[in-house]
Amino acid sequence: MDDLYDEFGNFIGDAESEEESDNGAPNADAYVYDDDAEEEEEVNDQQLMEIDESGPSNAVVLHEDKQYYPTAQQVYGEDVETMVQEEDAQPLSQPIIAPVVQKKFAVEETDLPPVFFAREFMADLMNFPAQIRNIALAGHLHHGKTAFMDLLVMETHDIQERLDKKRGKKRDEQLRYTDVHILERERGLSIKTAPMSLVLQSTRGKSHLFNILDTPGHVNFADEIAASLRLVDGVVLVVDVVEGVQVNTQQVIKHAVLDGLPLVLLINKMDRLILELKLPPTDAYFKLKHVIEEVNTVIENTIPGQGESWRVSPEKGNVAFACSSMGWCFTLPSFAKMYSDNYEANRVGKPRHSVRPTNGATARIHTDSIAPDEFAKRLWGDIFFNPGSRKFSRKGLEEGSKRSFVNFVLEPIYKLYSHTISQSPDELKETLASLNIYLKPSQYKVDAKDLLRLVCAQFFGPANGFVDMVVNHIPSPPDGSKRTLERFYTGPLDTKTASAMETCDQDGPLVVHVTKLFNSVDAKSFHSFGRVMSGTARAGQQVRVLGEGYTLEDEEDMVVATINDTWISESRYNVSTSGVPAGNFVLLSGVDNSIVKTATIVAQKLPDDEDAYIFRPLKHFFESVFKVAVEPINPSELPKMLDGLRKVNKSYPLITTKVEESGEHVVLGTGELYMDCVLHDLRRLYAEMEIKVSDPVTRFCETVVETSAIKCYALTPNKKNKLTMVAEPLDPGIADDIESGKVNIKDPVRVVGKFFEENYGYDLLASRNIWAFGPDDMGPNILQNDTLPSEVDTKLLKSVRETIRQGFSWATREGPLCEEPIRNIKFKLMDVNLAPEAIFRGGGQMIPTARRACYSSFLMASPRLMEPVYECSMIGPADAVSALYTVLARRRGHVLQDGPIAGTPLYQVKGLIPVIDSFGFETDLRIHTQGQATVSLIFDKWSIVPGDPLDKEIQLRPLEPASAQATARDFVLKTRKRKGLAEDVTISKFLEPDLFKSLKESGILD
Repeated sequence: MDDLYDEFGNFIGDAESEEESDNGAPNADAYVYDDDAEEEEEVNDQQLMEIDESGPSNAVVLHEDKQYYPTAQQVYGEDVETMVQEEDAQPLSQPIIAPVVQKKFAVEETDLPPVFFAREFMADLMNFPAQIRNIALAGHLHHGKTAFMDLLVMETHDIQERLDKKRGKKRDEQLRYTDVHILERERGLSIKTAPMSLVLQSTRGKSHLFNILDTPGHVNFADEIAASLRLVDGVVLVVDVVEGVQVNTQQVIKHAVLDGLPLVLLINKMDRLILELKLPPTDAYFKLKHVIEEVNTVIENTIPGQGESWRVSPEKGNVAFACSSMGWCFTLPSFAKMYSDNYEANRVGKPRHSVRPTNGATARIHTDSIAPDEFAKRLWGDIFFNPGSRKFSRKGLEEGSKRSFVNFVLEPIYKLYSHTISQSPDELKETLASLNIYLKPSQYKVDAKDLLRLVCAQFFGPANGFVDMVVNHIPSPPDGSKRTLERFYTGPLDTKTASAMETCDQDGPLVVHVTKLFNSVDAKSFHSFGRVMSGTARAGQQVRVLGEGYTLEDEEDMVVATINDTWISESRYNVSTSGVPAGNFVLLSGVDNSIVKTATIVAQKLPDDEDAYIFRPLKHFFESVFKVAVEPINPSELPKMLDGLRKVNKSYPLITTKVEESGEHVVLGTGELYMDCVLHDLRRLYAEMEIKVSDPVTRFCETVVETSAIKCYALTPNKKNKLTMVAEPLDPGIADDIESGKVNIKDPVRVVGKFFEENYGYDLLASRNIWAFGPDDMGPNILQNDTLPSEVDTKLLKSVRETIRQGFSWATREGPLCEEPIRNIKFKLMDVNLAPEAIFRGGGQMIPTARRACYSSFLMASPRLMEPVYECSMIGPADAVSALYTVLARRRGHVLQDGPIAGTPLYQVKGLIPVIDSFGFETDLRIHTQGQATVSLIFDKWSIVPGDPLDKEIQLRPLEPASAQATARDFVLKTRKRKGLAEDVTISKFLEPDLFKSLKESGILD
């Protein structure tokens, strides 16, 4: 055998076979091969090496062309995908072929759940705008908005049997039908707005289509409320009867009243008065009255002198009383109707008498007949029922006289609760029979809470009173659309398109106002949620999607798209429709690619070739001031993170993302919980990756407290133009008026001038020479032309006006202290020297020069740093108040007011705390109060940070807190370091060398 191979192991053949040895050909018998090898198919242009039996071959076969073994595809077949992995190409924890993972971060119905109305009937109702009501449920955290939605869902959806199958802890859990996000269910609070369309009946049995938006109650998610209020025609304000009006409730009232949205009140958790506070009925009446007056006080303070028309009161019918946990709700008219129906049922066979007004005055209630409307008017306020004479009077005339509300409403409810909870089954059966309430024998043995719910369901019936209240006090889409157009539509109101929107014409041109994007269950795409203003949204339509930046002059922010599907959104499921007519909410797919926050979707062609206009972007309650920087742990995943940030930006209405000069990716939100939800969605839902998150910081602003010490000039790079400016602080209130939209720079010059002349005492010349607000059209800074026509060529000045405005806008967007926005400053253009040739005063020369002139005048006017401040509102027992004082004092905060909440053992404390010192504040406070206190932090104002940010004499020691007067300097240096800027601000960088030299010599800069 050894002779067959050489010393290197290569086969050389049989030494005994001389014939074959001489030819150098191997012995054919030494190979074992299959005859079928010749018939193998070619794969990748290669074949198994063929053996020529007829004799030797002189063909040279290259190494890479040889194939000694069949490929994986030859072994497994063409239809099997094969992969070859190098050793250690991926970790052992990761399979070579990963299973298909179905992302699911939302609760979803597997099929359309059964409902008590025909869905075809709901689709038909959509064609009758007068029968539709678009409302938002809004209020403070844990005041029962989602629980009230559950009440309406249980009325309309046949899901009780499914809930009865639950066992153990799950049986006691709240349904929370509209909380579909996994975080919402884990945390026990709403994070996103949830839409639902339900068919509900009034007390007369008439059906109405209610398009309801269930909004979050946590102050951090007020952006969701702002997006919801834009689409609706009225607000149902939900208030907890014990806690009363809280921070978020105040925000909702102010926003609704200033936007002209009708308001109705729902006082929830009525059972807390009975079971928790154990108030007697008379005291309960005063507690209810106090809550209603709290709401009216906020309304009056928002629009002084005009609050009467907005007033909520039970006798007006715009206040409802509810207990969502027990599933009941009533208004005074619906409660009066219960009396009337019960009375009519008990007097079958008796002669019927009608109510006749006496002397044309108010009707008297006769003993043999009850008129619900007349009875309801007597059920609130200082009206007493005298049991002896069976008459109503303004004063209690007899012994035992009680307020009618206490006598006819509260006492029966109290008795119902006490009997149900305390009586034995046999006694209870007898008592309930007298009220025409009959339960199964097994139901008397259930838990007290469930028994009470069963009894209340039969006693109160469905929430028809709530339906009546909404129908009577909130306008239908045709009535409410006029307000929407006047306040938010940027186009003229005398066009055919505007007329179609005002009348909700379903045959008119398609216009959809989109304010919200909901991600699909797998989070790979978004569905656009909006209100159809006119026309009918149908699948397959080609439409124009107009973004927030769209104008007739600049049509860049416009995309043509095709609507793929139209749905009616029901939170946990979507009902597919052939089309959604005007006046309704619609969920669209296929048009979301270009939408970031809001959009206006219009038909490709409008009547008479009219121009398309957009609805104004959302105006939020407050600003995003909470800031974190994010970066991927694996740098190669940066594109993946950027895609995730784009999706997060779409999902949350108020969030903003930007890239700093240093390259860090910054996310801005409203608070800790908000940012926690945003980062969860970024990590798990949209990007599926691990990211590093910086310690939270906050936005700052830059301002001045004095007028510039000198007139500061700047020369253009070609030395042929010169701009001279002065900076000074704005009068208090101007910045707020600009930001709230009370004055708009796009209005005619006369209108803007008149506003400043009347409100702030500007002279006519100065007010009409306001060139711009900055950094954008609603920025809190002013650029004013203060040059004299006798000294400046007006025509030349007009030619550079736009470039100076751009330089001013650039300067106010990034200030010189630490590249944060400038706030509350008026920049006055004092003098201009311009080159006569247009080529020497172009944008490249003027824009950076205007910016430098702004910066130099800013730095010569005692610059200061501004920080955002939260308003802190705490509710807790009396012994928790001292803890808040202690914790606030440690964080540069202070208490403004504290006092008890009327009729409860709780205290409410309000204070202020700087945002940068608020991180971990809520946790700290809960530890100090053993979890008894709840706190809400909401952006309140911008406040000047103590100390001079340019004082170089201040010595800052590492790892030591800065003293009070060194705070501003500390913030500026740390912010500059974080952004990768030079350590200190150099004034010489922005001043002209000659000016800097003269100032240095004069000692002004020392």
